[in-house]
Amino acid sequence: MREYLLTILAAALVAYVLTPAVRRFAVWFGAQAVPRDRDVHVIPTPRLGGLAMFGGMVAALVLASGLPEMRKYLGDGEVDVGKALLMSGGLIVLIGMADDRWEVDALTKFAGQVAAAGIFIMQGIQVYVIPLPNGESLSLPPAYGVPLTVLVVVATINAVNFIDGLDGLAAGVVGIAALALFSYAYLLSKSNGMTTLSGATLTAAILFGMCAGFLPHNFSPAKIFMGDTGSMLIGLLLSASTIMLTGRFDPAVLANGLFPFYVPLLLVPAVAAVPFMDMLLAVWRRTNQGRSPFSPDKQHLHHRLLELGHSTRRAVLIMYFWVGLLASGLVGLALFDAAWITLGVTVTIALAGMLLMLLTPWRRRRGTVADRAGSGDRERPAERPTMPV
Repeated sequence: MREYLLTILAAALVAYVLTPAVRRFAVWFGAQAVPRDRDVHVIPTPRLGGLAMFGGMVAALVLASGLPEMRKYLGDGEVDVGKALLMSGGLIVLIGMADDRWEVDALTKFAGQVAAAGIFIMQGIQVYVIPLPNGESLSLPPAYGVPLTVLVVVATINAVNFIDGLDGLAAGVVGIAALALFSYAYLLSKSNGMTTLSGATLTAAILFGMCAGFLPHNFSPAKIFMGDTGSMLIGLLLSASTIMLTGRFDPAVLANGLFPFYVPLLLVPAVAAVPFMDMLLAVWRRTNQGRSPFSPDKQHLHHRLLELGHSTRRAVLIMYFWVGLLASGLVGLALFDAAWITLGVTVTIALAGMLLMLLTPWRRRRGTVADRAGSGDRERPAERPTMPV
């Protein structure tokens, strides 16, 4: 655990310290988000926050390469995790910087995402096996494993990119997802007597540190946005950790049945259920309207929360709550034998959260109507005529 804590701290600290400098560079570089009709912010805000997050990732990898026990999981095995993250992450950052400054077309970004997935495959990060219901593993030949890997990488990157619409939303959601992946891999390895050091666990730890260090600058009111530079980068690392965790645990040695074997396949879709669902709804909505699936609008889930009467901060915290609940529920089911108790607690908390989410804006609207009704009985002061300016 000491090695992981050091890498988390390095990623968080460097990302936090670099962000103000990156903000000044973004202003000089001209990479600022000008408010649009579909945006929530009302003043130009610098982008390129992902550049500071990339710096945190590099610092964490450098530190990990200096730790004797961790070094072998960065390049001495069949999977060169350090090289894969640096090369693919660097490519994604370059494309993201160009998009944050000049708005690159969707096809170019898609090609860059596929190329980043190709770098993963060349460095050994690939879906090699998938679990079967009978408890066995199905080995995938390259003809199936390669396109499946590309699909996972591209889908995860775009899902994270779709949810990056409110201050602190993407960084917090992905940070929770990374923490869930880290907890699952570390605790399951420890409880089954396996080594807790792995490239997948290290990637999740670095990703959590990057998001934690950047979030103080990005939470509402945001001083800087991560931009496509950041959203594509953290989506890339999230997919890398998921792919490496798939098939890592042999169901024959797991003490809690077959379910933990499926968690890597379920965890990211669960914790990313909000962005994935938002992405699918957006594609369906836009294609039905005869528009491109990539054309922007203001009908994402976080926009709908604002329409219900929630503030920006409360809308973000609501998304955090649901992602955290789904993630902790899955991890709990994988680690504890009392599945029905875990499921019951999760459902109870979910119902309570749903009730609070619906009642809070209703009570606020009711109070506002009552205040307006009360103020209507009082005499209003006479309005002064205004002179034209």
